[in-house]
Parts: sequence; C-alpha cells; structure tokens
Amino acid sequence: MSKEAMRHLSLDPRFAVLIGRVGRPRLGVQKQRGPYEALMRAIAHQQLHGRAAEAILGRFEALYPGDGFPPPDAVLATEEAVLRGCGFSGPKIAALRDICVRTLDGTVPTRRASVRLSDAELIERLTAIRGVGRWTVEMVLIFTLGRPDILPVDDFGVREGYRLLYELEAQPKPRELATLGEAWAPYRSFATWYLYRAVEAFRAQAPMSRA
Repeated sequence: MSKEAMRHLSLDPRFAVLIGRVGRPRLGVQKQRGPYEALMRAIAHQQLHGRAAEAILGRFEALYPGDGFPPPDAVLATEEAVLRGCGFSGPKIAALRDICVRTLDGTVPTRRASVRLSDAELIERLTAIRGVGRWTVEMVLIFTLGRPDILPVDDFGVREGYRLLYELEAQPKPRELATLGEAWAPYRSFATWYLYRAVEAFRAQAPMSRA
C-alpha cells in the first residue's frame, strides 16, 4: 500500500519533493497491540514527556505478573492508592478505569472486532470514553490499527507541516485542512506521516525550492 500512497501523493509536486527527500513512509503500525492497550498507553502519555510516561507505565505493568499488558479486570481490582504510586494522577486513573469498564462491556473492541467497524464508528465509540479525545483515537487508528485514510486536522504538527511544505505564513485552520486533504484520500494517514516529516526536514535543512 505504501507504494500506491507514494504514487498518489506524488501527484502533488510539493509532496513529490518531500517524498524524494525522506523516502518510503514508515508508519510503524503496532500490530501486537489492540485498542485497549493503545488507549491505556495514550492516557499515560497525556501531558507528559515520553520518558516520564514510559517510567510510569513500567511501574504500572510491574504490578501485574505474567505476560502481556495488564487486563482490564485486574486494573479495576487495583486500589487507587496503588495506581497513584505508579505516578498516575486522579483524572488519569478515572480515565484508565473508564477504558477498562468500556473494554469489558464491549465498547472498546478487540483488534479483531475493530475490523468490522468503520473509522467513524470507532471515533464515535472511543471518544465517549472519559479522557479520550478525537486526536487520541486518530492516533490509535493510524499507528495501532493501521487505518490508511486518517487526517488529524487538529494536530499542530500536521498543520505546521502543511504550512512549511507550502511556504505559507500561517497554518491552515482545521476545517480548511480537511478540505485540502480530500485530495490525498484514500491515503491521508500517509500524508499525515509525511507532514510530520516535513516539520523535521524543514527545520534541519534549508527550505525546499519551489517545484
């Protein structure tokens, strides 16, 4: 699919130059994870540096012996004070518990069950969970479930990548970017990945010449 995405996006001369610079897209889809684990990890990472979040997750996972990520029923049976001891705040604990409850009642689907749900259905379901916003679900759709046509228009990095790629003075508004991004369908997840890389490329090197 990545070759088709590259070919499609390269119809835009600006993307063609960027693709030539950074190469094939590497989304790094986490195929071993399901939506439950991905959402739990996302809550841990909210408003924290990556290393701090991973340290908290390490202490959290150490509470539960055995292989695999801690199951929802075990997390729900854990006292709040113990979870606080891992480094989770009160609001994050409430969000984690809601994810667990929604997993046990089927709102959060398994990876296999998610195949039967559309992007829109997953967004509607998962954003109903406490502490889970649309952007978080979009990240799960792209980097956990490997959905190919997601464009997180509220993402600062995506909008900044567009601004740099097209040498604009200001970022496009989310609604404007959604309209512009229709040209990248059905490979908007790949466009998202390239727009992230655009920020890195433009900051590391001189601006690309106009195509």
